Amino acid sequence: MADTMQFNLVSPERSLLSAEVKSVQIPGADGDMTAMPDHAPTITTLRPGVLTVETTGGTEEFVVTGGFAEIGESLSVLAERAVPKADVDQAAYDAMVDEAQAAYNQTKEAADGNSGLVDEAAKLLQDMVAVGANIGLSPKQASL
Repeated sequence: MADTMQFNLVSPERSLLSAEVKSVQIPGADGDMTAMPDHAPTITTLRPGVLTVETTGGTEEFVVTGGFAEIGESLSVLAERAVPKADVDQAAYDAMVDEAQAAYNQTKEAADGNSGLVDEAAKLLQDMVAVGANIGLSPKQASL
């Protein structure tokens, strides 16, 4: 059994991390999971949350807003947006929640009676709100 696996975290703007890792805690849409070397091949979507990466040199954390992860012999995370946790201050967090609120409002207006779409947008908004408490910032209240 290998002790590490290759990990790549990329967002549309840039590559954030490429390293050998011991484990990665993933905020999956269907629940949190930890990927380690020799993990069963899996593809999962991400929900807003904190991605925790245990490298051979220490632990790094990133706030992600969505995307997906592909686990195989290596692990690739393609995030809609990923920001090192240390770089997320109250203003940046508030802006992320405001974006999620705007997406929820737009979905609610365009849903045309499709409550499933509105429910999904509301869940994403609530997950983004929960990130604030998880990273030690004042959670912003959502308007549902």
